[in-house]
Amino acid sequence: MFTGIVEKTGKVVDIIHENTNVHFVIEVDFADELKIDQSMSHDGCCLTIVKVDKSKNQYVVTAMQETLLKTNLKIWEKGYKVNLERSMKLDGRFDGHIVQGHVDQTAECVKVIDENGSWRYFFKYEPQKDNITVPKGSISVNGVSLTVVDSEEGLFSVAIIPYTYEVTNFHNFKPGTIVNIEFDVFGKYVARLMEEYFKNQ
Repeated sequence: MFTGIVEKTGKVVDIIHENTNVHFVIEVDFADELKIDQSMSHDGCCLTIVKVDKSKNQYVVTAMQETLLKTNLKIWEKGYKVNLERSMKLDGRFDGHIVQGHVDQTAECVKVIDENGSWRYFFKYEPQKDNITVPKGSISVNGVSLTVVDSEEGLFSVAIIPYTYEVTNFHNFKPGTIVNIEFDVFGKYVARLMEEYFKNQ
């Protein structure tokens, strides 16, 4: 379980292919605090740490084929900056929203507007069952907990403040950038319940 509050960005320093799996070697300055079997959000995708090299500030996670197909991990390259968040502590503050680390689908950045102190990002996605946005609702984009500004079928926008712009990989986004999306889990439950309700009327 995560909150969508990114701790740091890490850097992909190596990519190793093994059959249908891909191992990503990631460098981050808190690697010495990590341990094997720990879960961590990578651009909103929950992955398990399988190896830690504290001397190099590096660790390894493995993505299987299903994960690669549904996320933007398949286009990661060496040098890619990835948003990282360790799992939520039960005794910590809940500053974002409930993020499971289960990416629903990818979306494409189609427009970025500089609003003189903040940035507005527009994302297009293929509408799918239960994957919906509403104005002022929550959404996770590359693991970042955000509030929806504009909402249409297959399109939404979010506003980014300077702190988020600098601390996450949002400053690298441009039209054509592919991102991971996790829709609000409560919204998905409501959508499914409403579907069942009208089906039985």
